[in-house]
Amino acid sequence: MDLQEIRKELDVIDRELVKLFEKRMDLSVEVAEYKAETGKPVLDKDRERQKIEAVRALAGDENKQSVEELFTQLMTLSRRLQYRVLAEKGKGPEFDFQMVDSLKLEGARIVYQGIEGAYTQEAALRFFGTDADTYHVKTWEEVMQEVEAGRADYGVLPIENSFAGVIADNYDLLMKYHNHIVAETFLPVNHALLGLPEAELADIRTVYSHAQGLMQCAGFLGSYPDWKKISVENTAVAARKVLEGGDTSEAAIASETAGKLYGLKVLKASVNDSRQNTTRFIIVAKKAIYQKTASKVSICFELPHKSGTLYNMLSHFIYNNVNMVMIESRPIKDRNWEYRFFVDIEGSLSQAPVRNALQGIAQEAANMRIIGNY
Repeated sequence: MDLQEIRKELDVIDRELVKLFEKRMDLSVEVAEYKAETGKPVLDKDRERQKIEAVRALAGDENKQSVEELFTQLMTLSRRLQYRVLAEKGKGPEFDFQMVDSLKLEGARIVYQGIEGAYTQEAALRFFGTDADTYHVKTWEEVMQEVEAGRADYGVLPIENSFAGVIADNYDLLMKYHNHIVAETFLPVNHALLGLPEAELADIRTVYSHAQGLMQCAGFLGSYPDWKKISVENTAVAARKVLEGGDTSEAAIASETAGKLYGLKVLKASVNDSRQNTTRFIIVAKKAIYQKTASKVSICFELPHKSGTLYNMLSHFIYNNVNMVMIESRPIKDRNWEYRFFVDIEGSLSQAPVRNALQGIAQEAANMRIIGNY
């Protein structure tokens, strides 16, 4: 047979495959209707395992693996359809989130990490206004504790920097504490090298900053290889340390706002490597609420280190035409080779495609949790 004849036969087979596929999906709708009446879950792992074993037995040795992959995808598509049918019948997921017109900001107390002059304080004032009732604590974890205990209405945490990447510790805190992301704000980062009023650039021998600040200024600092670089809690702490130390050989990498607050001199402005450097801050609250205008959902879920597990989860977004904008993984403590994934998607919990996708992940992944819709 020549190539054209082979292709003609393939076309005939493909037409038959499509007909059989559509018939199979029609039966999947009937399965979904039955499960809607009986309350049975969509995912039946035992049934799927038995089916895979049965179809492998029907195939020749050279095709067993391919047949398993084919039917795995067929059953995945069937589940996606069943979730949609259940949602249309009012059997969709009930997520414990309440829609609100807007966040209640009047009289709110806002907590941030660091001291006055920290970038986190700037982010808080940018979002809540310069007259906001803010106070600070020493660590990011204390921010989450204050919010969870109800001593603060909102907390402000950095979560990602456009240059240095994610702040992994804060992702872990989102799982440790049952607070929810209700908003986000973006703050351009413009680091300066700050010293005592009588200091000059040539005097500097030691530089203090937050670890991320040092990383974001690596190019500038590389020009001074003899300088000692010391990491501290945050950039404002670095500025205060220089002031309290009273040593003209010490400098801080922090904002010019922090420099003015602590009476320091700008030895060199704009020392960060990227002029587009921006930090994304999240606003967390104890209540599970989201605004009508919310357009991003953050979730996390756990998966074993096994081939295909992540693809199966993400395919829920593909099937429901939901756009994923970020994914980050974190190892699960004391569980070797198992990972927790943090995912941001576009949309709102009020939208059926988003709810359907999340329902599928909730049923098929371990410990799926919605962190926020904002």
